Amino acid sequence: MEEGTRKSPGHCDGTDDDPRQWDTRSDCLVRDMLDRVADKWTLLVMGYLAERRHRFSELHRRIDGVSRRMLTVTLRQLERDGLVLRTAHPTVPPRVDYELTPLGGSLHATLCPLVAWAEENEAGVAAARRAFDSGAGAA
Repeated sequence: MEEGTRKSPGHCDGTDDDPRQWDTRSDCLVRDMLDRVADKWTLLVMGYLAERRHRFSELHRRIDGVSRRMLTVTLRQLERDGLVLRTAHPTVPPRVDYELTPLGGSLHATLCPLVAWAEENEAGVAAARRAFDSGAGAA
C-alpha cells in the first residue's frame, strides 16, 4: 500500500501515539464514535435502555429537557451504529420499542466506570471550579 494511503475511511492504524489525530482526521470512525458517546443525550438514552426496553414516549418522558426531534435523531444515530435495536410492532396505534443491542450493552459497560468516576469526584470538581471562579485559577 502506498505511503499515506488509508485502508478504509474508518481505519486508524498507526495513529495510537497521538490522541490529537482525531482533531485532524475527520474521516476516522473513532472520532465519530467518540463524538457520539460524548453527547449528553446518547449517555442518557443508553443509560435508560440498559435498564430495559423502552418505547419512544417513555424515553421522552424520562429524559428531562430532550426534544422529540433530538431524541429521534439520537435514537436513529444509535440504531445506525448498531448500538440500539428498533422494533416496530404492527398494532393500532403503532408501537415501537427500543433496546440496546449486545454491541450497545458492551459500550454501556465501558461507560459505567466513567460515570462512576464522575460521581465519585463530583465534590472535588465542584471545589476546583469554585476556586477557579473565585480568581485563584484565572490568569
